[in-house]
Amino acid sequence: MNALIKPQIIEQNGVPAFAVIPYAEWMQLLGNQKQIAMDTTKLIPHAVISRMVDNDITIIRAWREHLSVTQSTMAERLGMTQPAYTQIENGKRPRKATLQKIAEALGISFEQLSV
Repeated sequence: MNALIKPQIIEQNGVPAFAVIPYAEWMQLLGNQKQIAMDTTKLIPHAVISRMVDNDITIIRAWREHLSVTQSTMAERLGMTQPAYTQIENGKRPRKATLQKIAEALGISFEQLSV
């Protein structure tokens, strides 16, 4: 019996941000790509997404907290002051070059910050 299950829509700030679908449907969408190894450099852990949605924080902050990195450590890795880093983390969308530097400092891929 294959009952149709509606996707779960997760909103952030009142706007749809993510859709959760049953695994079987995901595999159907992948089609013949099932045999291709999944590129984990583009995946975002559930804990990061939950932290973003539940606490209404940016993905940068969610990743930093998930990886147990302090703002001071991030600022040091990026060669800036902690207040300057805090502004980036809590502000609007940073430039692509800044996101790339932050991803490198966190040890994740740029794609994992590009939500």
